[in-house]
Amino acid sequence: MNDIALEIEPDVAATLFGDRIDLARQFTADLARRGEELGLIGPLELPRLWTRHILNSVLVAPLLSPGVVGDIGSGAGLPGIVLAIARPDVSFILIEPMERRVDWLTSEAASLGLTNVTVIRARAEETKLDWPLDQVTARAVSALSTLIPLTAPLVKAGGEMLFMKGARVEDEITAAAKAIRKARLSEIEVLVLGEGVVPEVTRVFRATVD
Repeated sequence: MNDIALEIEPDVAATLFGDRIDLARQFTADLARRGEELGLIGPLELPRLWTRHILNSVLVAPLLSPGVVGDIGSGAGLPGIVLAIARPDVSFILIEPMERRVDWLTSEAASLGLTNVTVIRARAEETKLDWPLDQVTARAVSALSTLIPLTAPLVKAGGEMLFMKGARVEDEITAAAKAIRKARLSEIEVLVLGEGVVPEVTRVFRATVD
């Protein structure tokens, strides 16, 4: 066990999660306890686990619509598990290729009682679904020029991409111009979430798949 201390829960967490805060606390504690051992988070992440990862993820929750959301490269469950906690009215398919991470996601969903979560072991481009997704999310997976072609085939016409991105997202959009045209994306925008609410804002690339 790492002797670095877990970040104290910020006051705003209870506001953002509402009556689901206890589940968020359990997930955060589980991730703090086992995350480094399983290679889910780095050894220096505990002092900013809430701020940089949990709150960063839950800010996307209001952008989701009731339906089926796919989280690509779900990894530690960021944002997939966090969003499933915050939005029990939405069904989530967590898509992750690594067996160790699939086991983690499956056990956490069961431990937390998240009946709105299905975990699939697959790469995005190999994923076969019985129905197209209403929305797709991803966090820290790959550049838009790679991510868009991988995920567009999984999303229904009129569905949305919601990709969490860093400060250079505009550069990624420029570099992905060809992929954006090929996928026939429209209503492209960058949303900055959490300003004045959390220490680190969340940037989301949002686009509609036509």
